[in-house]
Amino acid sequence: MDLRKSFGTNTSSITSFTLTAFPEMEGLEHWLTACILLLYAISILGNILILFIIKEEQSLHQPMYYFLSLLSVNDLGVSFSTLSTVLAVLCFHAPEIAFDACLTQMFFIHFFSWTESGILLAMSFDRYVAICNPLRYSSVLTDIRVVHMGLSIIIRSFCMVFPLPFLLRRLPFCEANMLTHSYCLHPDLIRLPCGDTTINSMYGLFIVISAFGVDLVLIVLSYILILHSVLAIASQEERLKTLNTCVSHICAVLIFYVPMVSVSMIHRFGKHSSELVHKFMSLVYLFVPPMLNPIIYSIKTKEIRKRLRKMLLGSKL
Repeated sequence: MDLRKSFGTNTSSITSFTLTAFPEMEGLEHWLTACILLLYAISILGNILILFIIKEEQSLHQPMYYFLSLLSVNDLGVSFSTLSTVLAVLCFHAPEIAFDACLTQMFFIHFFSWTESGILLAMSFDRYVAICNPLRYSSVLTDIRVVHMGLSIIIRSFCMVFPLPFLLRRLPFCEANMLTHSYCLHPDLIRLPCGDTTINSMYGLFIVISAFGVDLVLIVLSYILILHSVLAIASQEERLKTLNTCVSHICAVLIFYVPMVSVSMIHRFGKHSSELVHKFMSLVYLFVPPMLNPIIYSIKTKEIRKRLRKMLLGSKL
């Protein structure tokens, strides 16, 4: 028996992959590069700013903002996991990426995606307890329980994504090594092997349904219960005030799940659609949530808004 095969070692002739940018948009590459770099700058600076404000502002040391901190750290992870190859392809015209480096990048991109879904679920639970059981909020969401929830989210994501690189390594890659994006994604990689990818596809579908599917159902269920509780409030003003505390989270859920579902649908059912559509939807999925999350929470959270105003006014003095 070949020991390399038994341990899932790649035995194909492929040692690297070729990443691609947007050859379909030749002539607009400079503008596209500028836009993508701007998205990176806003994402990285915005999330670092959110973390700094939560650390410095004592009134934000609450479960809701601990989860927001975790979301910001995760969004930084999403940005940094794609940054190196995107810069290499767009700015330095170096599209080659080593086989193992590609699998490593794929692992981290999907790990942070799965983690974000878990964080959004935890934040919906936070809103459910705060609105439906406000008297028990401090006893239910203690600091230690928040830590346990955070660790559970990370462990679940790791366990789900960890098999993906090994399932890919066992497959023979022949001559095709051209990827659709300027970073490595599992749906993109499983198009290339010349062996049977049924197990990879089935496992990918299983973890998408068992994580994203279950998380989304539970988030929707939590908001049904929240809405039921809010409608029981007599004052319309109080209803609106209570619902307003959920707006930021609802926006975060929508900007994460809508592109994610769209990307999944295109990869599974839109195989004959143009590569440009695949690339655009993937960019929206990976770049828009990390950019918009800090903006949304800065606009909708009074304490963060006040601290930002103080920092801006202080810098002018």
